[in-house]
Formats: sequence, structure tokens, C-alpha cells
Amino acid sequence: TILGETHEEEDEILPRKDYESLDYDRCINDPYLEVLESMDNKKAQRYEAVKWVLVFAIGVCTGLVGLFVDFFVRLFTQLKFRVVQSSVEECSEKGCLALSLLELLGFNLTFVFLASLLVLIQPVAAGSGIPEIKCYLNGVKVPGVVRLRTVVCKAMGVLFSVAGGLFVGKEGPMIHSGAVVGAGLPQFQSISLRKIQFNFPYFRSDRDKRDFVSAGAAAGVAAAFGAPIGGTLFSLEEGSSFWNQGLTWKVLFCSMAATFTLNFFRSGIQFGSWGSFQLPGLLNFGEFKCSESDKKCHLWTAVDLGFFILMGIVGGLLGATFNCLNKRLAKYRMRNVHPKPKLVRVLESLLVSLTTTVVVFVASMVLGECRQMSSSRHSGNDTLSLQDLSEDVNASIKTFFCPNETYNDMATLFFNPQESAILQLFHQDGTFSPVTLSLFFLLYFLLSCWTYGISVPSGLFVPSLLCGAAFGRLVANLLKSYIGLDHIYSGTFALIGAAAFLGGVVRMTISLTVILIESTNEITYGLPIMITLMVAKWTGDFFNKGIYDIHVNLRGVPLLEWETGVEMDKLRASDIMEPNLTYVYPHTRIQSLVSILRTTVHHAFPVVTENRGNEREFMKGNQLISNNIKFKKSSILTRAGEQRKRSQSMKSYPSSELRNMCDEHIATEEPPEKEDLLQQMLERRYTPYPNLYPDQSPSEEWTMEERFRPLTFHGLILRSQLVTLLDRGVCYSESQSSASQPRLSHAEMSEDYPRYPDIHDLDLTLLNPRMIVDVTPYMNPSPFTVSPNTHVSQVFNLFRTMGLRHLPVVNAVGEVVGIITRHNLTHEFLQARLRQHYQTI
Repeated sequence: TILGETHEEEDEILPRKDYESLDYDRCINDPYLEVLESMDNKKAQRYEAVKWVLVFAIGVCTGLVGLFVDFFVRLFTQLKFRVVQSSVEECSEKGCLALSLLELLGFNLTFVFLASLLVLIQPVAAGSGIPEIKCYLNGVKVPGVVRLRTVVCKAMGVLFSVAGGLFVGKEGPMIHSGAVVGAGLPQFQSISLRKIQFNFPYFRSDRDKRDFVSAGAAAGVAAAFGAPIGGTLFSLEEGSSFWNQGLTWKVLFCSMAATFTLNFFRSGIQFGSWGSFQLPGLLNFGEFKCSESDKKCHLWTAVDLGFFILMGIVGGLLGATFNCLNKRLAKYRMRNVHPKPKLVRVLESLLVSLTTTVVVFVASMVLGECRQMSSSRHSGNDTLSLQDLSEDVNASIKTFFCPNETYNDMATLFFNPQESAILQLFHQDGTFSPVTLSLFFLLYFLLSCWTYGISVPSGLFVPSLLCGAAFGRLVANLLKSYIGLDHIYSGTFALIGAAAFLGGVVRMTISLTVILIESTNEITYGLPIMITLMVAKWTGDFFNKGIYDIHVNLRGVPLLEWETGVEMDKLRASDIMEPNLTYVYPHTRIQSLVSILRTTVHHAFPVVTENRGNEREFMKGNQLISNNIKFKKSSILTRAGEQRKRSQSMKSYPSSELRNMCDEHIATEEPPEKEDLLQQMLERRYTPYPNLYPDQSPSEEWTMEERFRPLTFHGLILRSQLVTLLDRGVCYSESQSSASQPRLSHAEMSEDYPRYPDIHDLDLTLLNPRMIVDVTPYMNPSPFTVSPNTHVSQVFNLFRTMGLRHLPVVNAVGEVVGIITRHNLTHEFLQARLRQHYQTI
């Protein structure tokens, strides 16, 4: 399938093996050491200063992207509602409401069609982008996720999809947009703008890029919610495996820059007061404050905590239901929509838009109730500290089909931008009918669930907040009307309901708590919000995963969790490693390297030499030495022994060549002492360095020991490094010394980052295939390694916290016996290995 392999028995999508990991570990080779030798305090300080300047620039640019989206969403939405509202007011008297519906359909379908077209240009721009950024921060390279074309299609697409009346938010895509800005700005180049090139040699590594992406994602959260601390915690909580104090400061600084850039320009554009900071984020909850005339009113009391816990349980159940339905929809789309022509995806988006528009229009006209307006509309609303926000709340009241001094409660929720509807539920003194709130919640729940996953840029935060706010306001109405609790403040229950539902859907705890506290500007809400989110997460986790984790699994991305299960410690590194290695020698012919690179898809190769001293001669003369050597042989894990053990437990071999040896004698075959060892090797084609002769294929007569011969480990070299060496003709002839080989600097080695040339695209006709490449100056001689007996939890923690891509397994005498990659540590792979472990006990 397009997004991942489906396991037939359990209908489970397994992690795909074509996803690459990011290289967070530094490659300490000779070119890098030359850079370190030339580095002094002044250069280090200049490097750090450039990093701080870029972090600030990322924050400012992310804030400007948010400003662009917000400005045009507001412009298009006001235009649409102004035209449709005047039409409805005219047609309610003349009886031509069908014309008003057609006008609304015309606006919405046009906007959604444009959003879908932008996603066709860059498919990875669909959705919120948070699952993709979560994967990137976890260390997975998702193709196209941080390209310039992606952020252009994302920003323009989300303003059309929000203006088109779909139940989506613009806050989620802001996180993706910020991450793309963080990835692209420090590079000073783009594949979409190849002609624009700057000579900027800094930050040409996955390590630096991932740090900037962390800062950009945090800036996106900060711009969306006006929550710089929440953004920093979001970046930490949602996948950044490697973290330090210096990065924390930079990410917080970037978040602050984004928040105040957006605040400065929005306040100036909307209020004309440049230099004042009145609108901290795209989504403002306003200030929660009891009316001064109501002395009994309290924002919340200790008694209310019990209701908040119950709301958290219900929110978790509703979130689990939402996620379950959305997962089924996503699987249906994978099977029936994605394989078909791309036009089908556009048609699905238009169908969702058509249905949403008709439901909104009919529900507002037919299902709404006329409610009495609050007296605060005339006497001045004390609920909000900002007079402008209070006017905005009252100005967004819709009076469709209702007499004077009354308003249509359903139309007030549906015929407004989602942010205005959230403010209505949080701060409107007038009551909403319980029937209206129930119908609104049900319709919004189903339509937003259907909408998330179609081919338009779409966020999930705002629809979830609005859905939960309706649920919380409904609970407050019922408690006031039927239980007689007059002291409760409806806005608090609406906020807690929003937190409960959002927490039940996304299952974030730390960052979401801080984001909501910062958005409300009310620290006293910290305890109820935290308790509600914890209860909602625990309840939802009992049934399924969060919505972002579900979509990550549906894509087949090998995401690493925070830690492994306790039972996984029954496994060792030798149980999960891959013993069948493709390796290179320190000095290798060009034809051998080209053959290896063209016939494999591995991204790193161990650099090895063979280890075959004739130890039998030593064992004859001294019993003590003989015993020591026997102990060494008995305690060392070898690749051949591991492969034989696996083949016997599985009763099958992975290839036909190995399958012929199923019944081979288990003991190591010692050659007769009288027979010439060299002659026997030649007869069996047991050449010392078979990879140096690519025309020699493995013989059917080779034993397991011959195939999986002992290899002394010297380091790791990446595919990108080998391709760069071949591309630049770094080699020497057999008659020369290796010192005559040309040397590449660190800048030359990283010049093509992040898109190194493909081996199949290289023109190697000018290179003599018999020439030799010395890879030792460019390999990483000191990568992280583990022993075969290391427990899986230790392997997992080392791999995840250090952001590794490859982890060689080296035995007690320095022989490489296997290699561990991200795919060997996924939950599904470890479960399969654990089942095999139980079968062999």
C-alpha cells in the first residue's frame, strides 16, 4: 500500500523500512578534526552568535507566517459572512433562502477546491502536519516535510480551508509551518529556488537542522496560542529525544520572538495602536472574570473538582471514540481513495464541504432557538477585560428569524468563525439551550471527525476546543437548571470541557496544560486543567492511542516511544541485531564500492578487516594458553553461530543459498593438520577479502563460518560519504601510496547536504574501476557500540537519547557481529522477537 504494509491477520499496519533516520551523532573523522583544530574561542563565539541570530529570525518569520494566514482568513471570512448574512436577512422576508444557501455553497466550495489543489501540488501539506513534525523530532526523515514548497502550500491551503467553512483550525498547521521555517532558513538555499545560492557554510548537518526544527515547531505553537512556554514544552514533549539547557534557552527565545512579532503586527493592524501588545496569539480565550454585580460567583471551587474529574472521564471516552472513528475513516481512505486518481481526493474534499455547508445552514435555520439577550449587552460586559473583545462577543450574535431583543443560539455558534464561537461559549452571559448545545456538539463531533484526514491542510486543536466547550457549557446548563448549583461559572465549565475533549483526542499533558493556562491568563486554572487532562489521557489510553500517534502508525513510520516495556529486557542486543552485514574494507577498489552501493540500500557500512590468525599453532605448545583461547572462543558470540541458531529455531533460511546448509554439522569443521591450509582455501574459493573481487559470488560449498567470517571493526562510513568520495574522484592507483589520494575538507564533504547525489546518477566513466579508495580518513572511527549481551532497554535508551542512526554490535575481541537500526527497536519488531524468544525457551 501507499502508506504502509497491512498485516492481514490483525489488519495492523507495520512500520515501513524505507524511512531513513536522521544523523544526530557527530561523525568525528579527519575533516571534522581539522575544523576542530582550527576552532578557537572567537570562532566558537561567532558561531554561537550566528545561531542566536538565526533563532530570532526563525521566530520572527514564523510570526509573520501566522500574520499572513490570520489576515487573509479574517478577510475572506468577513467577506463571505457579510454577503451571506445580508442575503439571509433579505430572503427571510422574501422567501428565497435557497439563493442564500447557493451563495454560501459558492464561497465554500471555491475555497475548498483551491485548498485541495494546493495539496495536489505538495501532498505532504495535507492534514495538520503535527504527526510529521513529531516524527522528524523523533529522528525520522519524512520525505518533503520541511521543504519550501510545503510551507507555501500549507500556509495558503489552510487559509482557504478555514475560510471555506470546513471544521478545521489554522493553529495546528502553524506548528508545521514554523518547523519548515526552522529547517530552511539556516540553510540559505532551497531545492525549489535552485538559482538562489548563498555561501553559508554553517549548520550543514542533521544535528543542527533538527535543533532549528525544534525551535520552529515551538515558535509555531507560541504564535498560534500566544504561549511561548507551552511551545517550548510542546517541542520537548512531542518527540525531541536529545535535549540540553542551551537548546532550551534558544527554543524559548524563538517562541518569545514569534509571539511578540505576531502580537505587535496584529495589534497594530486591528486596533491601529502600533507598539501595544493586545493580541498575543491567533487564538485568544480572553480573560475569565466574574461579573462585579454577582457576589456569589467564583471561577471555581473545591466542590467543582469532582465535576471536573467526571468531565475528564467523559472527555477521554469521547476522545477515544473520535480517534476510533477517525482511524477507521483513514483506513477506508487508504484502501479506496488514495489508490485512485488524485481527482478523487479533490471530489471527497468538495463532498465534505458540501455536506458541512448544508448541515450548518439547515441547522441554523431550523434547529436554533430564540433566546433572550443578556442585559450586559446594554450595560457593558464585565466578563472580558478588553472592551474590544467584549464588543466582538456581542457583535457576533446572530438574530436570524428571531424577533427583537432575542438571538438565534444555533446560528450564533455556526455562522461565526470558530474562534468567535469559542469566545461565545466561554464568555457570553446569555444562555444557550441544552437541546441546541447537544445538537451542535453531535453535528460538530461527526463532521470534524470526517473532515480530519481529507486532502486539505487542517488543524484539529480549534475544532476539538469548540466541541469540548459546547460539551462543558451543556454540563454547566444542566447543573444550573436541574441541580440548582447557581454559584458555578459557565465559562469555567466550558474551558474544562474544551480541555477534557482536546486532551482525550491528542493525549498531551504537560504542554497542553501550560498552553491553556497561558491562553487564559489565569494561573488559578492550573490545577483543574491539569487534573482534567490527566484523567482524560488515562481514560483514553485505556482504549487507544492519541490521534497523532494513530496517524503516525497508519503511515508506517518507525517511531520510537519514550521507553520499552519491562518484558523487553528478556531480550539482548544479539537477539534484535541484524547479523547479515554488508561491509567495506579500509582500502577498497572503486568497482567493489560501486557494486556494493548499487546492489544495496543500506545507509551505512562497517569498515572492517578480517580476523583469522592461525591460533591452532599456539594451542599446541602451552596448556595455559590453550585454555585461555578455548575460553575466549566459547564466550565470544560470532555472526555464524548467531545465524545458525536463528536458522535452526526458524527451520528456514532467508535465501536459497543458505537453505542448502540446514542439515550441516553443527560443530566447527577443523581442517586436517596434514593438509595444506592455503590449498584447501583455494579449492573452496575461500579468498581472504571476497569483497575486493566483486565478480566472485559466494560459493554454494561455503560453510556458515566462511560466509560469516570474523571481522575486526574499525569504524562506520555512510553511503553519502562514499558517494561523495566517488563523485569527487578521491582515489589512488595500485602503484602509488595511499598518501597520494586527494583530501577533501569538511565543507566539501557536506557541500551537497541535505540532498547528496544518487549512485545511479553519477558519471563514473572517467574513473578506473581498478583504482583504490582509502576510506579511513572519512569514516567515523569511534561510533557508539554495544556488546551482544547488552539488555534491550539499555540499547533503546542509548539509541533514542543520543539520536543514533546505526548502532554496531561488537563482541569482546573487537569483532563486529551485527548492527542495530531504528527498525530493530520498533515496538512491532521487539514484540515479534519476544514471541520467538518464548518459543525457543
